[in-house]
Amino acid sequence: MQEWASQLCENRQFGSKMTDSKYFTTTKKGEIFELKAELNSDKKEKKKEAVKKVIASMTVGKDVSALFPDVVNCMQTDNLELKKLVYLYLMNYAKSQPDMAIMAVNTFVKDCEDPNPLIRALAVRTMGCIRVDKITEYLCEPLRKCLKDEDPYVRKTAAVCVAKLHDINAQLVEDQGFLDTLKDLISDSNPMVVANAVAALSEIAESHPNSNLLDLNPQTINKLLTALNECTEWGQIFILDCLANYTPRDDRESQSICERVTPRLSHANSAVVLSAVKVLMKFMEMLPKDLDYYGTLLKKLAPPLVTLLSAEPELQYVALRNINLIVQRRPEILKHEMKVFFVKYNDPIYVKLEKLDIMIRLASQANIAQVLAELKEYATEVDVDFVRKAVRAIGRCAIKVEQSAERCVSTLLDLIQTKVNYVVQEAIVVIKDIFRKYPNKYESVIATLCENLDSLDEPEARAAMIWIVGEYAERIDNADELLESFLEGFHDESTQVQLQLLTAIVKLFLKKPTETQELVQQVLSLATQDSDNPDLRDRGYIYWRLLSTDPVAAKEVVLAEKPLISEETDLIEPTLLEELICHIGTLASVYHKPPSAFVEGSRGVQHKRLPGSAGSGESVESPDTGSAAGVSDAPPAVIPSQGDLLGDLLNLDLTPPATTGPPPPATSGLQLGAMDLLGGGLDSLPPIPLRTDTPQSPQVLHQSPSPPDYSPTEVGPADPAGPVKLGGDLGGSSAMGAGFGAPPAAAAAPFSAPVSGGLDDLFDLGGGVGMPMGAYSPPKTVWLPAMKGKGLEISGTFARRAGVIQMEMTLTNKAMSVMTDFAIQFNRNSFGLAPAGPLQVLTPLSPNQSIEVTLPLSTVGPVMKMDPLNNLQVAVKNNIDVFYFSCQYPISMLFVEDGKMERQVFLATWKDIPNDSEAQFQIADCRLSSDAASNKLQGSNIFTIAKRTVDGQDMLYQSTKLSNGIWVLAELRVQTGNPNFTVCLKCRAPEVAQCVFQSYEAVLKN
Repeated sequence: MQEWASQLCENRQFGSKMTDSKYFTTTKKGEIFELKAELNSDKKEKKKEAVKKVIASMTVGKDVSALFPDVVNCMQTDNLELKKLVYLYLMNYAKSQPDMAIMAVNTFVKDCEDPNPLIRALAVRTMGCIRVDKITEYLCEPLRKCLKDEDPYVRKTAAVCVAKLHDINAQLVEDQGFLDTLKDLISDSNPMVVANAVAALSEIAESHPNSNLLDLNPQTINKLLTALNECTEWGQIFILDCLANYTPRDDRESQSICERVTPRLSHANSAVVLSAVKVLMKFMEMLPKDLDYYGTLLKKLAPPLVTLLSAEPELQYVALRNINLIVQRRPEILKHEMKVFFVKYNDPIYVKLEKLDIMIRLASQANIAQVLAELKEYATEVDVDFVRKAVRAIGRCAIKVEQSAERCVSTLLDLIQTKVNYVVQEAIVVIKDIFRKYPNKYESVIATLCENLDSLDEPEARAAMIWIVGEYAERIDNADELLESFLEGFHDESTQVQLQLLTAIVKLFLKKPTETQELVQQVLSLATQDSDNPDLRDRGYIYWRLLSTDPVAAKEVVLAEKPLISEETDLIEPTLLEELICHIGTLASVYHKPPSAFVEGSRGVQHKRLPGSAGSGESVESPDTGSAAGVSDAPPAVIPSQGDLLGDLLNLDLTPPATTGPPPPATSGLQLGAMDLLGGGLDSLPPIPLRTDTPQSPQVLHQSPSPPDYSPTEVGPADPAGPVKLGGDLGGSSAMGAGFGAPPAAAAAPFSAPVSGGLDDLFDLGGGVGMPMGAYSPPKTVWLPAMKGKGLEISGTFARRAGVIQMEMTLTNKAMSVMTDFAIQFNRNSFGLAPAGPLQVLTPLSPNQSIEVTLPLSTVGPVMKMDPLNNLQVAVKNNIDVFYFSCQYPISMLFVEDGKMERQVFLATWKDIPNDSEAQFQIADCRLSSDAASNKLQGSNIFTIAKRTVDGQDMLYQSTKLSNGIWVLAELRVQTGNPNFTVCLKCRAPEVAQCVFQSYEAVLKN
């Protein structure tokens, strides 16, 4: 519509001086018939007027397609204005009238040979806009002539036409050799032709990333740089974007290109400036840091970026979002330009917030006094959101610049004295972070914070205050009273506050056990029995079990030393930052997301990376720059959030976990679940009673209903209530546990665990056991009860043995007659499971007889998505009847043996899968070391690619592949001493994540 309107405006230059508004006001009946008559008139003026009326009607949305043959007849004219109007009409209606559009082909061919270059260009432009397959092949010859036209205006128009034609019929364009002609146009003498050829090739290359159309070499780059100085501003942008995709051979070539691109920084168009900045930011990576030119270039980059901030607010915002990226990569560029980011009174809020963010990034010891004075001023503004951000910024300054911390705390205390509610609450939130950064330094202000306890009404502020009270309970005389005051309205609080309150009271109990026993029992009761929130219940049961079985371990877990926090937690992950730097001046740099995250159909989007550095590999005050691959050598100083990318996997410990010999002794009690690993039957083994050396108190909630998630027989591999002792009492029975009973789960009946000659037997299952090491197969369950099967009872399970999926069933005849002629059939299912052969029941099944049957399965059957995904509908026939039942197979049966991904592929795949396809789960109460967990999972074809340890937490990066080719990537986090594992799953088919998690849980707990 905009194209029609702009073309219509252009046409007015050729027409009469009178206004064209009259064409848009007619609403007469029978107008189509009148127009038809006028279009066929002999008078040229009348014909032109009629076409203008038709275009006007089309522009406002009226259907004038009935006039198609009459309008096409008007093409045969020398009048340029009339020809433009007819071409406009043709572009719009050719798709709905393809047969009629063929009539226009001859005119196109004729117009492409017109002596007037404007008409030749108009014809070729219109040809590209007519998206009709039927006529494209007729247009190839005219297009070929126009690509070699003597007039540069025609050539540049034809270049764009090739890209449009490629979008309609790519094969035709390749067969006709138009792509080679386009490449030749890069060497054209006219800069605008070069720019359009580059634009067309870039457009085509984006839709075919592996085609290598833009084969850039030093000679081509030289031609592009020559054209750069002479073409229009949009032509310059196309060429600069193309240059940004080139990787220079060495630092000398990189410097040469930078020198020739630098003049573009002074261009009036901000898009040209940002494109030039993008090229320079990329090529700077290859310049040695000790080079004089490197310092000169840094100085030259600052003024154009500052100039962008004097534009209108919308442009300022785009500039600020790009500057935010540049400052994270190279803060030295703008370190002396702090003042330009000071907020003006009339800045819109979105500009103010961005400026504030950049101020923090540029804050240093040299300018912190100036920044703090400015931030304190902002904290007295009237805009609430801005004030909140300003107060938080003061806290971030304290964390970033240690020398300023005392001054920042003093400023925050001054703000608290203002008693402005939202200022006080934000100040408390940031002071909590300051305590985390500088422990045992500023706790003297706690008294002032406690004075404002009653005014806190926002969840984040209340949670921060509760954390402070719990963390420093030994310094606050009335800590129990303060926390008890929050407990009164426990169920009205947000989840964030409830979780924090639960942890704070447990901390208080561990520090002052004799005074707060009643308080901790009250909060545990509220959290576990009176709450519907699963997170809260889980944490409550974990604390309860820890406190009731092993108070010493509880103290080590709950009161563990916390890692210091860093100001740089909000930095963009380094590999993502590198990609965004390569997209400066585009939407990606405004969203701070890679194009693949928001461009539809972006499977072909290539992930761009900065080139390797030629210098020492480090930039002043900026993240480390990697070597040739552009990958960071050192892990970034960023505390990764749950949704973060993996960071750099190249520096991880890739030593495969040991698969032979005993695992290291467990750091906590070890107890096996209900699965019989040794194949001897659990009933034949002596029971291991629950430990009784922990003092129990009769008054502690023994009457409460047992939560199903925490009964020992269901929890599986680890129950602290009754560990197998491996040398000494692991629990401890200090006075701290006195009077504190076990959680309801601990009152469950004793259960059995397999016992053998030693731990070796548990993991070295080669001797006489038919399944691979550590492979997990669920116990048999009844699928078809005898009542529904007319006396036939079927129980079964699934197993994967030597790469073959098997359905293992026990058929029991509880009827009075003999059963024969067994057959089985599956309904269509999610993964195409089907019997690989007939059901082999070789002898008749007599009354009261049972028989074991193994049915091998294939995965090449018909597929239909089931709910749940792993549901299988089965029909079994015998001589009595046909019986139907449903069962669910563990998805781990589908994990194939070649599911170990190469680490480079793993890293690339993890980053390529969008974050919204990531799912996170908790595996509760799993007492395994990371190596033992890795061994178990490998037995079920979940392979560990890499392992690293961060702050005592083992992180295993794993891959598995399903039988239908779906890859699932995982990050398993195992904290020493913490029985809860966290597993993050990423997959291009997110619906399988829940089933994969269930398999993780089943394998690790059995």
